[in-house]
Amino acid sequence: MEDVIRQSQMQILGKEVAIGSVDRELRLLWEQDKASTNASLMNLAVYSENDGAILRNSDLVQEITREHACRAILIGIDRDDPKASIRAWITAHCHLRHGRKSVCCEQIAFQLTGRATGRLRNTVFAHLNSDLPLVFWWQGELSSIFSERLYSLIERFVFDSSQWSDPAESFKCIERALKDANNFSPMDMEWTRSYAVRLAVAGLYDDPLAKQSLEYTNSIRIKVHPNHKMAGLQLLAWIIQSNGWKPLMDKRQDTEISDRFCFETNEGVEVTAVVETASSAAPIAELEISSPDCTVRVSRGADSRYLHQLLNVGSHRVEQSTPVSGNDPAELFMAQLSRGGKNSLFRMIIPTFLSFLGVNEEEIYGTNIE
Repeated sequence: MEDVIRQSQMQILGKEVAIGSVDRELRLLWEQDKASTNASLMNLAVYSENDGAILRNSDLVQEITREHACRAILIGIDRDDPKASIRAWITAHCHLRHGRKSVCCEQIAFQLTGRATGRLRNTVFAHLNSDLPLVFWWQGELSSIFSERLYSLIERFVFDSSQWSDPAESFKCIERALKDANNFSPMDMEWTRSYAVRLAVAGLYDDPLAKQSLEYTNSIRIKVHPNHKMAGLQLLAWIIQSNGWKPLMDKRQDTEISDRFCFETNEGVEVTAVVETASSAAPIAELEISSPDCTVRVSRGADSRYLHQLLNVGSHRVEQSTPVSGNDPAELFMAQLSRGGKNSLFRMIIPTFLSFLGVNEEEIYGTNIE
């Protein structure tokens, strides 16, 4: 009975085809449906080692292709299975215009078992559209599959460090890829989660009174959900890197629920920064930056779709609320694709962020994730 249910579920992926016939079957698919236009602006690979992921990811790709035309390649791998095998399915995600199918994006799904390092590159990536860039969405823990043979093919690498049990070790591998591959551009969904907060804070500091107080900041407090500590640390790295403040590493203190750092502003003011966690909080619940005469605060309730913004400088007070996106993976992924670019700001803050994780430059090339 379980096999029947499983087979029924796999029909979501479309028509199962022989590995050697994927390209021919795709051509036949489009020949049979002359009413549709095949649209593609990029290769999108979605990779997961979790059971049943390609079924869930097919639904995600259906949403993504509403706004981003692509050739989608879904990759599911069970590396613990001792038997090596590979299956493939093809389908198309079509969207309606004036009641008729107009634009369709093709999808190829691969399910692999056993040792997959060589087969991933030689079989799966043989079906990339060679004229288009590759955006690779890695889901879950970073594993040994992430190697030079893989990341040398990737233009944009999207991941979610909130899913990692050992972020320091995984970020060493990301940094090594950055140094080894010229076109490799990483993007953490934790960084994407902080976008609205960064935009709100920058807007508040456009106020002349707030801007004057920035170099006299003496306190920074960031509160996040325990699953999103990386977002809090990246947000802090952005503040420090943007202002060119110097770390005072000998004054750092870490506990189970908070990390405490000290910095010095360009005016010689000592800043105490705390990143704390709360299980009842939103992914990024609060950022407060304080100086003797100014408070800038951006906060969000656990279930709220709005950011509350506050600027308080003496008798001058600005208070407003703005909408913010949720924590849905497809929504975050599409938001990142829409912004485009080479993620230069994220790359700029990586060295400071890595220092918060205790990662030294010398450690990077000795890293090998198992």
